Amino acid sequence: MPAAALIRKFEQFDRISDRERQLLEEIIVRQRAVSRGEDMLREGDRPTESTVLITGFAVRYSLLRNGKRQITALHVPGDFVDLHSFLVKKMDHAVMAITPCTVGMVPHETLHGISESHPHLARLLAVNIAVDGAIHRQWIVAMGRRSALEHTAHLLCELFLRLQVVGLTEGYSFKLPLTQAELGDSLGLSTVHVNRVLQDLRKENLITWRGETVVITDWPRLQEVAEFDPTFLSLEVQPR
Repeated sequence: MPAAALIRKFEQFDRISDRERQLLEEIIVRQRAVSRGEDMLREGDRPTESTVLITGFAVRYSLLRNGKRQITALHVPGDFVDLHSFLVKKMDHAVMAITPCTVGMVPHETLHGISESHPHLARLLAVNIAVDGAIHRQWIVAMGRRSALEHTAHLLCELFLRLQVVGLTEGYSFKLPLTQAELGDSLGLSTVHVNRVLQDLRKENLITWRGETVVITDWPRLQEVAEFDPTFLSLEVQPR
């Protein structure tokens, strides 16, 4: 079911009715495959549809004139990668697949109809945008004020919980198909510095990372190192 991860994510915000679940299943009008390294959206685009990630991982990023890239968000299945484009219209950044992805397209006309006729579902869409903003704030705090070790630990805690919501964890392990260069572009660190930080996390017996599989070996202590408070992810089911 294309909307399965999206529905699981929304059910983490609030209880949804059978009708709302049906609507979420119906809003994806078509699917398409996106290759690794392919842009789903480019800076300056004016999309008429919003994109839901069904499978795979994607990043939002901006390029500087000197060619350097800053990744500003990581997206996992169940995420709208550009829900905000329904409101702001013109993209001020790009979105790229970092693995082969399947995406679902949701027409802005459909989102407009939901905002007019289904206020509770519209509020849940707004929560989705608010959580994206909260994640961005945490990234800014981490990049500006946390050590590289704390910053990396915080990102791993965030991704673990987001993947757990959509059923993509097994115990304390999860797939994270990021290269060290991509992780560096997310953290604002050089590849050499990323490698050193990951070695430190292993030495502290906080994680193991083999291939694409991350295993958190001491969840309470990883949270402690990161000063991680999951409030920003709005993971409590409550009336919205």
